[in-house]
Amino acid sequence: MRFSFIATEKACYPVALLCRVLKVSRSGYYAWHKRPAATRTRQDQSLALEVAAIHAQSRGRYGSPRVHAELCERGQRIARKRVARLMRAAGLRGRERRRFRCTTDSKHKMAIKGNLLARRFAVAAPNTGWVTDITYLWTLEGWLYLAVILDLFSRRVIGWALSERLERGLALDALAMALKQQQPSSGLLHHSDRGSQYASHEYQQLLARYGILSSMSRSGNC
Repeated sequence: MRFSFIATEKACYPVALLCRVLKVSRSGYYAWHKRPAATRTRQDQSLALEVAAIHAQSRGRYGSPRVHAELCERGQRIARKRVARLMRAAGLRGRERRRFRCTTDSKHKMAIKGNLLARRFAVAAPNTGWVTDITYLWTLEGWLYLAVILDLFSRRVIGWALSERLERGLALDALAMALKQQQPSSGLLHHSDRGSQYASHEYQQLLARYGILSSMSRSGNC
């Protein structure tokens, strides 16, 4: 193990220093280094490369069971525990499947608007039709919710907001950004789902203040 450590660290530290710290002789290290690697060690090195390639091809989704299954399909006869050991040594692990999170709460008693847009996504000028929605993203720091407003003419994001919580302020912040940047004239059509964020009194009041018409899809109609 000490000789293996020296072989790994010799790019950063002199061999003589490493041997002195680990209390081994340089002649012993060089004799070990010249010996051919054991058959199983060479096999492990070859398998580790194949395991890493399969893991990378899965975009990090595969854990040891699925990597093992893929190796078996390729004709490799290998124990699953060996695959798990190789992945553990390389610091590889499968990415956990993220639980679905609902972003639309349409079971509320607030007023619902009709579908004025009626899937007419082609508009003739900027700031005549906006569409909006909320989605969720997994990050290394946890879930984040993203609200976005698109202008149907340019298909450009004109307002957006991020939050750790799914709340009305998220949609309001995205709308406030779009209003500030675009300063639309009255008569603009704003289309959303029937979620409570968009049906809320605060959101509808802000739309009305700017003379914007509210349009909503029925449930299940993206």
